[in-house]
Amino acid sequence: MLITIFWILVGIILYTYFGYTALLLLLNGFKFIFRIEKRYPYKPELLPEVTLLIAAYNEIDIVEKKMRNTGDINYPKDRLKVLWVTDGSDDGTPEKLATFKNISVLHRIEREGKTAALNRAMQHVNTPYVIFCDANAMLASNSVHELLSHFADPKVGCVAGEKRIIRSASGLASGTGEGIYWKYESFIKKLESWFYSTLGAAGELYAIRTELFSPIDTDFIVDDFVNSLKIALKGYKIKYTPNAYATEYPSFNIKEELKRKIRIATGGFQTIAKIPSLLNIFKHGLLSFEFISHKVLRWTVVPISLPAILCINIAICNNSGWSSGLFNSILILQSIFYFISIFGFWMEKLSLRLKILYLPYYLCMMNYAQMAGFIRFLNRSQTVVWEKARRR
Repeated sequence: MLITIFWILVGIILYTYFGYTALLLLLNGFKFIFRIEKRYPYKPELLPEVTLLIAAYNEIDIVEKKMRNTGDINYPKDRLKVLWVTDGSDDGTPEKLATFKNISVLHRIEREGKTAALNRAMQHVNTPYVIFCDANAMLASNSVHELLSHFADPKVGCVAGEKRIIRSASGLASGTGEGIYWKYESFIKKLESWFYSTLGAAGELYAIRTELFSPIDTDFIVDDFVNSLKIALKGYKIKYTPNAYATEYPSFNIKEELKRKIRIATGGFQTIAKIPSLLNIFKHGLLSFEFISHKVLRWTVVPISLPAILCINIAICNNSGWSSGLFNSILILQSIFYFISIFGFWMEKLSLRLKILYLPYYLCMMNYAQMAGFIRFLNRSQTVVWEKARRR
């Protein structure tokens, strides 16, 4: 019985991290061979008006850099409207923004969270498309063109850009782990986009058809994921384009990254609880398949499976008198993995840089964040208003 449970849990982990990706590669191969998907040419001469919506809370140190970056965007200035929303900012951010011309600033003294701020800001958007981005995320100059090009397909309701971690600051665990994680995530998002629809968008950079926006419940923690997901639930596709990307610095250290991951994990469990129909593969088909494979297993089953596999492995070896070569070998590999993780933790504490040691540590940290996020979700102790993570 223990052996059966052991292999089931191992199979779930392998499917979550490798099997799902391999399956998407295979399915996309069939699509390419049979040329199933219709192509919609982009006509760059038809340039629609678009709003760049920037949400900020106490970002006075980044305002000038962000405005320079916005000015460098390769899109007609008379067709690109820049709208900042700064609810709750009390560090001078609204006053600083007031010194810039040709932008709109929405400020409210009360701080009710990013979701409430975006809901309010969307009431002032009158362009057919809106691009959401964070104040600390710097956009590639061609991002607007790249995002809008995918809306040539009338079935596309949202386009997600890529998040890139600046390598020069990636020497420690937070940067190394976050950078590799987002490369891995980007690859999966690309495969999902080719196959059917990317599952969701990250708040650093994504665009939607304005008409498809519907107010988000203000108690939602992960506004970007829910905002894009609601469009997918309406029957539209979310496309992913790595050519439109936003760069940002990694978290200041693992402690700051852990704080961010726990908040996201809490929001993930909240999404499952508030939109349970996403688990119904008979209702939402491929979208539910992607949601379960990409998110639900990673959020719920894998964090429990990793320590369970170690405990079961020890029990199997103990019951067999440590005579099973296969299970002994697996136990040795697991022990090495966790030893490297612990060593990576101390390397981070000492600010030493051996990147290969940070990967197991970051993986363990992520799965711990999922369990901590689940506890926080049960306790309802995560608010929509939170202290942002420090970045390098």
